[in-house]
Amino acid sequence: MEIMTPAGILFAVICLVGGFILEGGEPQALLQPTAFMIVFGGTIGATVVAFSTSEVLSLPKLIKTAITKKLPDFQETINLIVDLAEKARREGLLYLDSQLDTIDDPFLRKAMQLVVDGTDPEMVRSILETEIYSAYERHQVGVNIFESAGGYAPTMGIIGTVMGLVHVLANLSDPDSLGPAIAMAFIATLYGVGSANIFWLPIGGKLKNLSKKELLLREMMIEGILALQAGYNPIIIRERLNAFIKPNPNTAQTEEEEA
Repeated sequence: MEIMTPAGILFAVICLVGGFILEGGEPQALLQPTAFMIVFGGTIGATVVAFSTSEVLSLPKLIKTAITKKLPDFQETINLIVDLAEKARREGLLYLDSQLDTIDDPFLRKAMQLVVDGTDPEMVRSILETEIYSAYERHQVGVNIFESAGGYAPTMGIIGTVMGLVHVLANLSDPDSLGPAIAMAFIATLYGVGSANIFWLPIGGKLKNLSKKELLLREMMIEGILALQAGYNPIIIRERLNAFIKPNPNTAQTEEEEA
């Protein structure tokens, strides 16, 4: 489980509520079921309109992914590819057929299967790049769902506030109820802005980060597998793959000189 995601959300909520309490506010004043229903119901409803049924039904899975999935371990993958390259260099490519079951990543296992089957390198690259492009597009749908919800939520909060103020203006004859009614109206704005910036947009950002890292990992796998297929020295393969996780010293030096 990626502890930082739920911990970050919880920390943000605690700080916001804690600051409200330190200013003398009452915690129960933040609990308004009607404002909650307007903001979250409206946000979810508007988001559902923008996406297909299957995409919306993937929402629980996307939340689980954001909370539980860790960023990929690039160094572990590099070590695995280099180890396979060493075995292929000693025993031949066909020997790797017996090693496929030891590869947990389905993408890397498929890439190795293509190499063992003697697929042309250009065809291997084309097949794998098509797959990572399709996966990236699928991931972007999940990101777009949360970013859209993050855009709708503040607007729903304002709508809830306006609705509350309409109710206030309709009851001006009762001065004693104006204060609580106005406070309740503005809770909707708090829910809208708060949910967008604590939940919807951060989860979307986490999914986007995971997608980018997975895309880079897959591109690194392709380069490693093609280098293995070409029979490159394992040391050269490691250096080639390390470029994906380490900055090029020549590039860094150039940037410093320009600065």
